[in-house]
Amino acid sequence: MIGKKVIIDADPGVGDAIAIALALSDPEIEIVGLTATAGVVSGRQASCNMQTVLSFVDPALWPRVGFSDAPHSLLPPERGLLLPTGKHGLGDCQPVEAPLHQPTDSVKVLVELVKQYPGELTLLSLGPLTNIHLAMERYPEFLSSLKEFVTLAGAVAEGGDVSAAAEFNVYANPEAARVVFDFPTMPKLLPIDVARKMVMSFDQYNRLPVSSYTRLGRVLEWLFPFGLRESRREFGTEGVAVPEIMALAAVARPGLFEIQPMSMQVELSGELTRGATIFDRRYLRQRQSNVDVLVAVDLQGVFDFVAQILALVQP
Repeated sequence: MIGKKVIIDADPGVGDAIAIALALSDPEIEIVGLTATAGVVSGRQASCNMQTVLSFVDPALWPRVGFSDAPHSLLPPERGLLLPTGKHGLGDCQPVEAPLHQPTDSVKVLVELVKQYPGELTLLSLGPLTNIHLAMERYPEFLSSLKEFVTLAGAVAEGGDVSAAAEFNVYANPEAARVVFDFPTMPKLLPIDVARKMVMSFDQYNRLPVSSYTRLGRVLEWLFPFGLRESRREFGTEGVAVPEIMALAAVARPGLFEIQPMSMQVELSGELTRGATIFDRRYLRQRQSNVDVLVAVDLQGVFDFVAQILALVQP
């Protein structure tokens, strides 16, 4: 039985592509929308990559797809701890070069889906918050019309990944992030402090029931080995961080997480701290809580979640 209806807004990227492929294959959630945004790749490339993953997985129910026309990625020259994505963003996977005849703008898709399913949708944001901000401008009731909003963004205490202070999804468009997080909806925020604990080693990947005879298995075989190789080459590590899987688990298996309300603001102007997320953890806070932060996770439960999806996909 299909559970919650989900929209994923993303900038794929290897990690986002893995999460999207798994989400499309999870029988317990229904992906009703996939919307592309500029981030680690341009909006145009993100759109192509999203269509590629969807085409290769080919789920029984195809979601609506939103496209971005942004011609440039939002990566700074120094990419910090962000994993390389390959020539097109999908590692060893060659993108589909067949754009739709009449692509629909991501923001339009987001707004139309929320109006179609008021109070029913969970929005999972895996990239910069540009589309969410624009959807709020176009439809002021956008966030309040969602059932749930989960975002992979920010850092509480561990600094950043793209800079010493900032996590990439906030850094890429901090103005949008500030508007989104200032809206009184208490989104669930998965910071990289917790999300980057999702590290897949070579041994763990080899133990997963990944079959090249399934559509999902073929996609993962293009993405995971590339990520593992690049993580070893770039960072000297024997595993690849896949925070996007953790974010998907926060939507699909929320019982694996502990939540703590916090007060958070986004830094806009600091020379060294632009894009930093500042959490007020003083005993006497000056602001009310505005985010529900996922502060702890059953990590083995997340690995089991991935294995369960793969086990359900038959050759």
